[in-house]
Amino acid sequence: MSPANNTSPTFNNRIRQVLLLLLVVGMAVLLMRELYVFFPGFLGAVTVYILSRNWYRYLTKKKSWNKSLTALLFMLAFLLCVVLPIYLAVQLLFAKISGLFTNPQDVMDGLRSISAQLRAWTGQDLLSQERIQEIQKVGANLIPALLNSSATMLGNLFMILFLSFYMLTNGEFLEKKLSTKIALRKENIAILADETNKMVKANALGIPLISLIQGLVAMGGYWIFGLDDFVLFGFLTGIFAFFPIVGTALIWIPLVIYLFSSGETGAGIGLAIYGAVVIGNIDYVARISFLKTIGDVHPITTILGLIVGLQLFGFWGFIFGPLLISYFILLFKIYTSEFGHMETQNESRE
Repeated sequence: MSPANNTSPTFNNRIRQVLLLLLVVGMAVLLMRELYVFFPGFLGAVTVYILSRNWYRYLTKKKSWNKSLTALLFMLAFLLCVVLPIYLAVQLLFAKISGLFTNPQDVMDGLRSISAQLRAWTGQDLLSQERIQEIQKVGANLIPALLNSSATMLGNLFMILFLSFYMLTNGEFLEKKLSTKIALRKENIAILADETNKMVKANALGIPLISLIQGLVAMGGYWIFGLDDFVLFGFLTGIFAFFPIVGTALIWIPLVIYLFSSGETGAGIGLAIYGAVVIGNIDYVARISFLKTIGDVHPITTILGLIVGLQLFGFWGFIFGPLLISYFILLFKIYTSEFGHMETQNESRE
């Protein structure tokens, strides 16, 4: 008998299976690498779906509303409640700082005033002329970066609207198909779904509340240090608190520079300290306390989730970072529930 005839059909099927699996994994990696920039849009759509799911089904099932029109109504509500305030804030901000771009000398004078004050305190030239010029170059390069970021944000906005519409109109079908693909017992699938629902709602509702608190705290500081449009700047700070890491600093740092350039050194120093200590940190305190109250999210989960989520998902990391940490803990519990009894049985047989 020839060697070819010795090859069993089972072995051939395993080879085909492995090759096909490698092809599927390779294509998945390629698609994820190319589409990763739009992954936040997918996460945003999941968030909109989870927040709208119960209301959507109530209106379409109990009230017999048209499914497509109801989904469009929820998309409109998302645009009005989230996108429109951010758009108005950006427009107001550009209207206020346009003078800085038309008169860059005012910015340079403010930086020189800060440099002189730091030199008087420390005796060191911490903000030398070379560093000021580097800051100017960074500011000049910031505009193209913002334009590229705006294009990505528009693409993700389109992704959110498109996927949210599809998820809402086909939600029951998608949930049934997904539950059949997850290799877990029904009770563990229910636990996983409940955890996802709880964490997404806690973060999605907590973030706007935290931004409101941060905006009000910033407004109080702007009023204390004598800024005329403190209500407007407080509103802008609250809106930009949505953006990770440097969001609020995009508002209060230019205001500090403005105060220094206007000769109000004391107010500038005060606002700089207030911004760095109070405005920049109040969101962490509020985030830990409110998320613990709203969704029983442990502070450690919140902190670690923010560190991981912001690196992986950008803006949506505020929601899905803590969810990822919770998934890790929950899946470990589910693993022990699913397979722990099997290991116990094997040990008893031995």
